[in-house]
Amino acid sequence: MDALDLAAIALVPIVIFVIVLAILGVRVVNEYDRLVVFRLGRTGPNRVLGPGLRLLIPIIDRPVKVDLREQFIEVPSQTTITRDNAPINIDFLIYWRIVDPLRSIVNVAFFAGALQGISTTTLRAVIGDLTLDDVLSKRDQINDVLRTKLDEQTERWGGKVTTVEIREIVPPRDVQDAMNRMLSAERNRRAVITESEGARQSNINVAEGEKQAAILRAEGKRQSAILEAEGFSEALQQIFSAAHTVDDRTMTLQYLEALKALGASPSTKFVLPLELADLARGVASYVDRGIREAGSRAPQG
Repeated sequence: MDALDLAAIALVPIVIFVIVLAILGVRVVNEYDRLVVFRLGRTGPNRVLGPGLRLLIPIIDRPVKVDLREQFIEVPSQTTITRDNAPINIDFLIYWRIVDPLRSIVNVAFFAGALQGISTTTLRAVIGDLTLDDVLSKRDQINDVLRTKLDEQTERWGGKVTTVEIREIVPPRDVQDAMNRMLSAERNRRAVITESEGARQSNINVAEGEKQAAILRAEGKRQSAILEAEGFSEALQQIFSAAHTVDDRTMTLQYLEALKALGASPSTKFVLPLELADLARGVASYVDRGIREAGSRAPQG
């Protein structure tokens, strides 16, 4: 083996070492990540690398990846005391994200753990200022207060609390029993109101129907009376028109016909009008007039 072969063999470990260093010095940063680089233990704002292909100095540079996506932590159920000394259990979720990668690495060791620890003390402080009724009825306001206070605390750590959501509030047993009784009474009250409203509407509908029926009956009677009056008026007009054409002789004949009908009746008592004497004189006058007219038409001897 000559000197050239020995040199080649000696260069192989060196080449391998250089390749390994090159691989270790290449980093691909995702869009949602940031790379905080410590060079010999020191870092700064200019050593926060964005997305893309990044080259580092192996052994000298130590990269720390920071995720900028929104994340959440679950705070387990916590027993807190309200202002009126009522114990209550609350568990909630905290949504957060990193806005300053450098401070989230330099100022705090573990952001999520620190956030969970401070959230429990903040919750007790907020609930301690409220009564039990306020805690049960003002959940949205409690969420806003918690979010604001936690966001103020985590600002120095380079994070931002975006949302706080209380998942469950468990009041004491006696309070739950009272609430159940109140709900039952409220349901009964609504059922009674609904039933009474239905009965009232039914009575209104029946009364409205009777009113419409009475109006229709009255309208029918009015129309019937109008028609009867019009018919009676027309009958009187016809009688009046016919009466103009009737003379004394016709009236006398009508009287005689009526007397003839009375004579044919089996009754033994008759009621005669006071005008009977006038009728008799009229009949005698018509008879006498008839005799004279017959004599005047007889031929002269």
